[in-house]
Amino acid sequence: MPHALSLTHAEITSTMLTLGVLLAMARLFGEIAKRINQPAVVGEILAGIILGPTICGTFFPDMVSFITPTEHAKLFLNGFTSVAVALFLLVAGIEVDLTSVWRQGKTAMTVSVLGILTPFTLGIFTVILFPETLALPSGVDMGIYALFFATALSISALPVIAKTLMDLDIYRTDIGMVVIASAMLDDIVGWIIFAMVLGMMGSGLASTMPIWGTVALALLFAGGMLTVGRFSLNRILPILNERTSWPGGVLGFAVSLAFIGAAFTEWIGLHAVFGAFMVGVALGDSPHLRQKTKQTIEQFVSFIFAPLFFASIGLKVNFITNFDPALTLMVLAIASLGKIGGCGAGARFAGMGAREAWAIGFGMNARGAMEIILALLALQAGIIGQTMFVALVIMAIFTSMVSGPGMQAILGRKRARKLEEHFSENAFEMAMRADTREEAIAELSSLLAEETGLAADRIEQAVLSRELIMPTGLDNGMAIPHARIKGLSTPVIAVGLSDSGVDFDARDGQPAQLVFLILTPEGDDKAQIEILAQISKLLKDPVCREKLKKSKNFLEFMAALKQGAAGK
Repeated sequence: MPHALSLTHAEITSTMLTLGVLLAMARLFGEIAKRINQPAVVGEILAGIILGPTICGTFFPDMVSFITPTEHAKLFLNGFTSVAVALFLLVAGIEVDLTSVWRQGKTAMTVSVLGILTPFTLGIFTVILFPETLALPSGVDMGIYALFFATALSISALPVIAKTLMDLDIYRTDIGMVVIASAMLDDIVGWIIFAMVLGMMGSGLASTMPIWGTVALALLFAGGMLTVGRFSLNRILPILNERTSWPGGVLGFAVSLAFIGAAFTEWIGLHAVFGAFMVGVALGDSPHLRQKTKQTIEQFVSFIFAPLFFASIGLKVNFITNFDPALTLMVLAIASLGKIGGCGAGARFAGMGAREAWAIGFGMNARGAMEIILALLALQAGIIGQTMFVALVIMAIFTSMVSGPGMQAILGRKRARKLEEHFSENAFEMAMRADTREEAIAELSSLLAEETGLAADRIEQAVLSRELIMPTGLDNGMAIPHARIKGLSTPVIAVGLSDSGVDFDARDGQPAQLVFLILTPEGDDKAQIEILAQISKLLKDPVCREKLKKSKNFLEFMAALKQGAAGK
């Protein structure tokens, strides 16, 4: 009997081989995907499709059977993938910055609400009108299926969206912050709804507990994590930072708490991923969880657990035999129409220009890994069949791939701005005296006040208000604080150099030795995006960065700037 409860020698061998081959292939194809400016998840899923029944199963069936674990060993792999997806949702939750969401206010709320309601409503009515076309499985309640499909159309993929904005060098612009904040709200609302749908299917205590009880406990848990949980974690994290080794102390605490939260939501009848996600939201909102710590947790999950999870998806389904062109096209059309149209209309209602509004719609349309996780959980719960699963995966990959090019095309420029036009020797500080971010902004604001004739405190307040939404520190000792100013006729830039550096809370933890304070006219929607994109691109060149930092005067600085812009 004890032997029956353990893996045999052959099963252990098969399991380890499967994990090794899957991880190697997933990492390889993930890196290839990133080299061609696509999300890593695209390559990771492709690796599983190649190794699974779709490719190898069709042409090399013996190879598939060689790395496919036995039924007994599959229990271990299923448990492993459950851990992987819970950890992935922990990372997704950590990326949600509630403070940024609140500070974006009306615009983010309007974009998010219409970006959820529009595709959600389209999804509900489409299932009601075309249940057979949308492959409603026999035995599945139409109401539950409609709720799931509507939720699947409404959710966005925060990690993919953030990566797209970074690639376009507009992550820290105003438009980037609206997209990020709106995607955060979408994630929270979408996962709450989906957790309820899974509860309605009957899992955990949901089969013996009334659905209202499950809903009440879920809302109590979510509310508790966003209030008492956030407050408690904000007090605990400084103690862990001080008394435990870095990063092991915080990393171990975060993962342990995620598992406990996942266990609780699974116990009350929701899926475990919801608990891990809410723990991540509460953790990520603490100012004591610095960017470098977040990055360590993300790398811990993204380089091992996530690739294995996404590659394993390709082992479960044959993407050729279960591909329905009409269904896939319909899902893609409804999803894109609802999300782009809803978010674009929301941005317009909030007062944004047409070009920026539709760019936001395309940015929010990326579904990526979050959609795929949701689809797999629905497949495992029996809500959808394999044809709908394949359609949703293809939709998630396609929308992620076209999101960046779509934004880039909409935000296309007629004439590239020349950075040197916006610099002045009077707004150049070769040796800043500032020790803090606030002091640096005040020092550079004074320079721009003399340059523009605006009040220094007005400039300072505008920049600090923008800084509170999200820190503007870049990697490699750079910072780009900025703001839009009413009454300014043309963009202006102040530059400050600091030997010791000023902490702008950059992801790599390095203090900023080179600070660009950028002011743009309030009515010029594209100026900020264009200038920030050019500066970000310029500072990616290590040679140019060092020349700028070591400039001894304004002339040397401008020479280094022009050489970098010319690619010399």
